[in-house]
Amino acid sequence: MEFATESDQPTRQRVARSILVNGPSTAAALAERLDLTPAAVRRHLDQMLADGIVTARDPRPMGARGRGRPAKVFALTEHGRDGFDQQYDDLATEALRFLAETGGTDAVKAFAERRATFIERRFPEVAAEHPGSSPAEVLAMIFSDEGYAASVRELPVVGEQLCQQHCPVSHVAHEFPQLCEAETEAISRVLGTHVQRLATIAHGDGVCTTCIPDIATVSSREKKEQVTS
Repeated sequence: MEFATESDQPTRQRVARSILVNGPSTAAALAERLDLTPAAVRRHLDQMLADGIVTARDPRPMGARGRGRPAKVFALTEHGRDGFDQQYDDLATEALRFLAETGGTDAVKAFAERRATFIERRFPEVAAEHPGSSPAEVLAMIFSDEGYAASVRELPVVGEQLCQQHCPVSHVAHEFPQLCEAETEAISRVLGTHVQRLATIAHGDGVCTTCIPDIATVSSREKKEQVTS
């Protein structure tokens, strides 16, 4: 990934990859993760901000705030993601445009659905290999194998959140959202319940997030609704 010609370019690559894999991060978190001093990380981040590789934003509120100003979190920009396995985006976009022109939107949808079959195809196998993992964790393993750098975050009451820090088709999905829709529908089918995609890299968010409800809670609620109806 090309950021600059300076001797410290490899360190900036490490910083960028850490943000890619772990999501938007504070300078302190990056310093701890990469075994660097906070001052060194901030120096690299300042240059990466100037180069348009990262952007600084306020963290999303999580519970009660403490005193003082919350530390900024740094996320990769679209330019910052360009160096990570997206060299075929233009070709893929042109191919889908041709498909849309010759076969219509139904052809694009069919292609997107076929591409998303890896989710349903691999889920039983990966779940069997990792019997102690939750459905969301199994999905994270599958998506990570496909280059999405996925992880799981617990959500109070609701269940879990599948987080995809990288999307290998984000540039293409910006023009063809059918790719994201097909993935979401495949996740719903494999889990046997509705899931909600809350954010997507393709639409400018720093991470793709999908709410995965607790299956046991959903089943219990559905049974209560059947009894009361």
